[in-house]
Parts: sequence; structure tokens; C-alpha cells
Amino acid sequence: MSFALYLLGLVVLLSGIAWALVTAGVSVTYVAIVCLIVAGVGIMMAVSRTRAKDSSS
Repeated sequence: MSFALYLLGLVVLLSGIAWALVTAGVSVTYVAIVCLIVAGVGIMMAVSRTRAKDSSS
């Protein structure tokens, strides 16, 4: 469930960034590049924070 919340927050963040960049007149190509980079970083953070911890036996 925590992973889904991370992804939902990431979608909201990406939407806000894309809207702000388009409103500022930035080219759609650069908006797409920035969104892909932020999405990649966000997914890596979500996976690293929500993965199951290894049990030390």
C-alpha cells in the first residue's frame, strides 16, 4: 500500500511540474525529458523505501 501512495504522490508531482513548465513556455520535448528523469528517480526512491528488508539469520 505504501508503494501505491508513493506512486500517487509521484503522479501528482509530475503533473504539477509538467503544468508549470508548459505554462512557462518550455518546449514539450524538454517537459517530457524532465518528467522522465523525475519519474525514474521517484520510482527508484519508492522501491528502495518500500522493499522488504532482508532478515539477518
